[in-house]
Amino acid sequence: MNSIELQVSTRTGTGNGPARVLRREGRVPAILYGPADKPQMLSVGIRDFEDIVKESNVGRSIFNLVIDGGKETKATMIKELQTHPVHHSLIHIDFYAVDMARKVRVNVPVVTTGKSKGVEMGGMLQIIRRDLEVLCLPNAIPQDITIDISQLDVGQSVHVEDIQLDGDVELPHEVNFTVLTILSQKKAEVEEAEEGEEVAEAAEEEEAAAGDE
Repeated sequence: MNSIELQVSTRTGTGNGPARVLRREGRVPAILYGPADKPQMLSVGIRDFEDIVKESNVGRSIFNLVIDGGKETKATMIKELQTHPVHHSLIHIDFYAVDMARKVRVNVPVVTTGKSKGVEMGGMLQIIRRDLEVLCLPNAIPQDITIDISQLDVGQSVHVEDIQLDGDVELPHEVNFTVLTILSQKKAEVEEAEEGEEVAEAAEEEEAAAGDE
């Protein structure tokens, strides 16, 4: 779990006009809210934030916001990053205040270790869930969920209830869904062909819709 200090400033103007002024000044508008906090209008230095994004996974990091040079500090997580639909520049950040003594829900990526017996025999690893939701304290967010697949044979799978996590970290779920499986070569080829057909059909539908316009 990363803990990142970020300098932010309060702002008063809202709407497109003040937001454009902020961006010309090298800042981006932001908001801080939470279950026990009134919404707070903030601004963040774009370059400072972009440097952080390059080095950290912002979705699993705690941001300690230093507001107006230290008048106030808040432990937060990023709820949403809004980007421009065309040139993908950052246009708004939503911060959510967290209580370090209360658990949060966050998605954590699934990674595998080892080479399965089934893959060595010609099968193919299919990861169905690339990330899983965990419930844990903010300072205990795991960087990833590592699954050892070395003993998996063709046709075998790992379900969410098979995964054991260290510490007080939970995997909340209502259904014992499949996280990954080892497909036979034949089944893998069939699924790839079906996926290719779906992509082709979607492309044809888009072309038809464009023609209608």
